[in-house]
Amino acid sequence: MTCLNKVAMAPPSSDHKRPHTPSSFCFSSLNLVWFLLVPSTVFFLVSTLAPHRPSISPLSSLLQVSFSNNSLQLQGSSIFNGSSIDSSFQLEAETDYFVSNMPFPDAIIEKHTIQLDMSKNNESKPVVDVTLKIVKKNSKLERNEANLARVRSSIKQAALVRNLTSTHQDPDYVPHGPIYRNANAFHRSYLEMEKVFKIYVYKEGEPPIFHNGPCRSIYSSEGRFIHELEKGNFYTTKDPDEALVYFLPFSVVMLVHYLYEPETSNTDAIGRTVVDYINVISGKYPYWNRSLGADHFMLSCHDWGPRTSSYVPHLFHKSIRVFCNANTSEGFNPSKDASFPEINLLTGEVEGLLGGPSPSHRSILAFFAGRLHGYIRYLLLNEWKDKRDPDVQVFDQLPKGVSYMSKLKNSRFCLCPSGYEVASPRIVEAIYAECVPVLISDSYVPPFSDVLNWKSFSIQVAVKDIPNIKEILMGVSQRQYLRMQRRVKQVQRHFVVNATPKRYDVFHMINHSIWLRRLNIHIRDFHQS
Repeated sequence: MTCLNKVAMAPPSSDHKRPHTPSSFCFSSLNLVWFLLVPSTVFFLVSTLAPHRPSISPLSSLLQVSFSNNSLQLQGSSIFNGSSIDSSFQLEAETDYFVSNMPFPDAIIEKHTIQLDMSKNNESKPVVDVTLKIVKKNSKLERNEANLARVRSSIKQAALVRNLTSTHQDPDYVPHGPIYRNANAFHRSYLEMEKVFKIYVYKEGEPPIFHNGPCRSIYSSEGRFIHELEKGNFYTTKDPDEALVYFLPFSVVMLVHYLYEPETSNTDAIGRTVVDYINVISGKYPYWNRSLGADHFMLSCHDWGPRTSSYVPHLFHKSIRVFCNANTSEGFNPSKDASFPEINLLTGEVEGLLGGPSPSHRSILAFFAGRLHGYIRYLLLNEWKDKRDPDVQVFDQLPKGVSYMSKLKNSRFCLCPSGYEVASPRIVEAIYAECVPVLISDSYVPPFSDVLNWKSFSIQVAVKDIPNIKEILMGVSQRQYLRMQRRVKQVQRHFVVNATPKRYDVFHMINHSIWLRRLNIHIRDFHQS
C-alpha cells in the first residue's frame, strides 16, 4: 500500500455575474417621491441599526485571535475529567456576540413597510408598500465562529453529566467507564466534530516531500494520516472559506530524507523549505495572515518535528502542532499542540496485531526489549538487563529464536521507556497486545490526554524509580490489575489503524485532538464594510 495518493482537484467554479439591466425613471410626481423618500428612509435605518464598530489600531491585526489561558489542562481541571464547569478548558458560549455586535451589512431585517400618502386630499389615500429586504451577508468565518460558540456551549452542558456512561445515542459505540475523563463531554464533542469539522488541505507543493509520507516503520502514523487526508473521504473540504483548520501537508520524515545533510549536520535546507512554503500559502491565501497561523496545523511523528516548526516563529508559537514527540521541555504546549501515538507498522499491514492470552496465562510480570537509545533506557538496562530476574525481563537484544510479540503477549506489564525522544511505539504495541503499559519518561504528554484518563489503564513510573519497578508492579493487586487490563482492551479501539478509518479509531481520534484545539481559539473578523 502506498501513501502517495494525489487528489485531483476540480477547477474552481467561476462566479457568474448577472447582467445589469438599466432602469429608466420618469420624473413624475410618484417617482419623485420614490426618489426622495426611499433613500432617506434607508439612510435612517442604516444610521439607527448599525452598531458601533470597534476601533482598530493601525498596528493591530485585521483579525484578532484570542487564546484561552492554560486550557486543556491534563490534571484535575479538564472539561473531560468531570471537574468543575469553571475549569481552565475555556469553552465560552459566545453566541450573543455574533448577534449584538454584528455589523449592519450582516444583520437581518426581514421586512420594513413604509406607508406613503400619495393623495392630494383626504378622501383618497393610495398606499405604496416599500419592503426593504437586507440579505444576511455575514462571512463564512463569522458563521463558523457562531457555530463553534454553540458547540462550546453544548460540550459544557454535556460535561455537567458526571455519569461514567454517555447519555448520547450512538449506533457504533457509546463511550463509558473510567478510561475517559468525562465520557459524556467527549461523546458530545465527537458527535459535533463529525457534523461540523472541516479541514482544507493546501494543494501547493509536490511529492515526495509534500502530500506524501511513509506507511510503514515507526513513522507510519505520519504517513497514514497524510494519506487519508489526501484521499479526502473524511473531514476535508475543497472550499477553504468553509474550513475550520488548514493543513500544511509537508512530511518531516520526507524533508529529512531528501534534504538533510548528515555529513554536515546541517538542517538549513529543511528550514528554508518550510519558510518558503509558508510564504507561498500566506501570499496566495488570506487564511494564514488573518490568524497568524493559529487555525493551521502541521503533523509529524519524526523526532525533528519541533525543530522543523521552529524555523517559522508563528508556526512554533501559535499553530496547532501535532507531534509524536510531545515533549513539554522542548516547547510542546498542550493547550494548542496535540500528542498523537507513534505506531510501528513493519509491513504496513494492521491485521493480526491485536489480542493476546487471558491474564491467567501471562507468566511474565514486566518485559522490555530495545536498544540503548537515550539516558532513560541506559538507566533501565543498567539496572535490570543483567539481573536475569524471571519476573522483570529486560533485554537490549532478544536471544536468538525468542519472539518479541510472544514476550509482549505473555507479559502482564510492558515497560515503555522513552528513547532519544519522549515518544515510544511500545505504548501502542502494549495496548495492541493487551498488556498494561508502564510509561517511563520525563515531560511526556501521552496521546489524547485531554480525553483519556491514562492513570486508569497504565502505570506511570518516575525515572528516579526505575530501580523500584518490581516493587511498584508487585504492589498492584490482582483485582486492580484485572481492571486495568480490561480497560486496556477497551481503549484499544482508539489506537487501532484501519485500512479504511472507522469511527473512534486512531485517525478520528487524531482529528478530534485537532478539533479540540480549534475550539480553544476564537477568530474575529473586523473587516471594514
